Amino acid sequence: MHDLSGKVAFVTGAGSVGPGWGNGKATAVLLARQGAKVFGLDINESAACVTRDIIEKEGGTCLVHHCNMLVADEVKNAVEACMKAFGRIDILVNNVGGSAPGDPVTMSEEVWDNQIDFNLKTAFLGCKYVLPVMQQQGSGAIANIASIAGLRHHIAGRTYVAYSSSKAGLIALSKAVALANVKKGIRSNTIVVGTMHTPLVEARLVNQIGGGDAAALIAKRNAGIPMGKMGDAWDVANAVLFMVSDEARYITGTELIVDGGISAARP
Repeated sequence: MHDLSGKVAFVTGAGSVGPGWGNGKATAVLLARQGAKVFGLDINESAACVTRDIIEKEGGTCLVHHCNMLVADEVKNAVEACMKAFGRIDILVNNVGGSAPGDPVTMSEEVWDNQIDFNLKTAFLGCKYVLPVMQQQGSGAIANIASIAGLRHHIAGRTYVAYSSSKAGLIALSKAVALANVKKGIRSNTIVVGTMHTPLVEARLVNQIGGGDAAALIAKRNAGIPMGKMGDAWDVANAVLFMVSDEARYITGTELIVDGGISAARP
């Protein structure tokens, strides 16, 4: 099941913001465990190297490339480097993103622009330069990592106008890419992620929205989920694995929601 032997996975945001397992790190490791050769990108190359070391210690193959996914030339160069190393790209995981709270009145134009670029343009550029490779091959699978913020626009009493807009846009991008390439052997889907416990919680959210109290923030986040606890990066990684595997060969242009029941409880 989910055998990726002989396939090459181009994973953006393959590092982690702190100790533990972020979505990109877990995804890269899991795809490698299933046989894929991983080409891992991150703006923090040392973080991606941690991922590479894990994969190599487990007997897998991973190359790391420093890349700012906001810069078209860097993305183009990364795709060229992957092709030089492996000769193909079968899987694209667009995993770069982040949130900033605010509504149209309180949010600065600069923050708005940064959020749209960080969450949407990065995926657009990944698709822009990887799709020609997949089109030439006549095959490929794309997994875009979005958020339930793209479906629900008021989270824990806060408005994330740019984050919600960009993640909703990412879902639309996935559908548009899917339909544009449906006759070319390429699938495109979205993993819609809910409230997760990843290193981002301790690295940023504790101070950003938790008042410096990690235990209280974690308890509050757990309490807001029908299943009673946050998911983790492996829940995201397993969803990605399914969507990019041949077992999902008849699935394109849709979303897989990984949120412990939040969306069902609060549509």
